[in-house]
Amino acid sequence: MGVGVVLRRLVAAVAGIALLAEAAVLVFVHIVLGRTTHNQSMSIAGMDPDVMSKATYAMGAGMGAFLLLCVALLAVAAIRDRAPGRFARVVLVGAAVTHGLLGAIAVGLFGWIVFTALMVMLCLLVLSLMLYAAKGAEGGGDGGAAAPQRGLTPTSP
Repeated sequence: MGVGVVLRRLVAAVAGIALLAEAAVLVFVHIVLGRTTHNQSMSIAGMDPDVMSKATYAMGAGMGAFLLLCVALLAVAAIRDRAPGRFARVVLVGAAVTHGLLGAIAVGLFGWIVFTALMVMLCLLVLSLMLYAAKGAEGGGDGGAAAPQRGLTPTSP
């Protein structure tokens, strides 16, 4: 087992573990916010407090599910040492872009520690995608069968 294989698997595993921790924290924060909104009967601009608390729960569940999907995709990549497929790459790139945007917003709202944590997550996601892309470029393949070439048929003279 080469150094590249170990590095790819390690980065994907660390990214997955960090995303799992992030998912747990975000779900917990949304549960606390939803419960607080419900218990205080808080309302913003006349909105129904019950709708606000249920929407907070739903947002926490949605974010947690998205991050768990990312964890599963990274775990599959780490276990099989295969590059993520098209769907997985789109999901992981979406997670990376989201972390980048949230980091840019968080630096002003929450400070440099939160920004640093989000940028570390961004770096782990991008690094895992890039390491598997480099594996494919080295001739290690993309982890699947070669794509058939459409429109080209062999001709016999």
